[in-house]
Amino acid sequence: MSTANVTIHASQFPENVRRDLLTSLRTRRVNHKFHYDSHKQTQKWLALHEAHSPARTDKNCLDTYDLAFIETAKKIAAKKIHVIGLGCGGGQKDARLLELLKKSDQEIFYTPSDVSVPMTLVAREAALKFLPAKNCFPFVCDLATAENLNEIFAQSPAPKAQCLFTFFGMIPNFEPDEILPKLAALIRKKDFLLFSANLAPGNDYAAGVKKILPQYDNALTHDWLLTFLLDLGIDLGDGELRFGIEDGALKLKRVTAKFHFSRAREIVVYGEKFKFRRGESIQIFFSYRYTPERVGKNLVRHGLKVQTQWLAPSGEEGVFLCRRA
Repeated sequence: MSTANVTIHASQFPENVRRDLLTSLRTRRVNHKFHYDSHKQTQKWLALHEAHSPARTDKNCLDTYDLAFIETAKKIAAKKIHVIGLGCGGGQKDARLLELLKKSDQEIFYTPSDVSVPMTLVAREAALKFLPAKNCFPFVCDLATAENLNEIFAQSPAPKAQCLFTFFGMIPNFEPDEILPKLAALIRKKDFLLFSANLAPGNDYAAGVKKILPQYDNALTHDWLLTFLLDLGIDLGDGELRFGIEDGALKLKRVTAKFHFSRAREIVVYGEKFKFRRGESIQIFFSYRYTPERVGKNLVRHGLKVQTQWLAPSGEEGVFLCRRA
């Protein structure tokens, strides 16, 4: 097709994106959505995902996702199913789920949703192998700041459909007490939530988090994350990107990436000056690591309950099917 209709939520209108970017620079904590803004960043992220994500490189992990999708498809008996891919990324996992759902006689609808227009279009393209374009509704929004998503999804083109929300690989990039209430508010009694979490393998939580650090501290990740700073006018010679592990919220550990300035640098963004001193740092990325027990415990706090879970043999990925408690 020569055109695609994309709905853009107000949370990603220019004035709100401008506000979020300035807040990121003022607080020295970059909102992760700014790593998916451009086509260039999208392509770098997709290359990184292909090279380092266990969901792409580990056949046993791929088989775990496949098993989760097969068993989830069997659990949904509704005649109409609306798959809503929150943080859809490139949409590879959603597309595989759609392929399995299409093997039944059910009518399937799909909403790929992301903060990035390029990402939603990539996910849409993947989905069109299994769905007609009239059943696919790309939707751009910032899940962290959008306040009326319940109303929007309730007015979907498939109002009588049972909703299956997917949220693959996204939970680690949000503060738990910010994202879990958002997810809980979207899930109605008849709906399902299918999501994945990056896990710390083994019985020693701290050692497990340390083991997976190379999945982040590598050349492709450096290149992807530094694109944000370079596009703002910061030079590679201004400092270096360092990865580490720190204690986060709710007794969870997380991997962080911070750019440490070795010399002073001033940039101007939307007419506002930002001065970075030598020795100062800016956090540009974080990713929480969970365990299956920590996933279940945190979901219950927000009215959600794990019905079934599928864990990769490596212990580094888990897929969880949830409903309202």
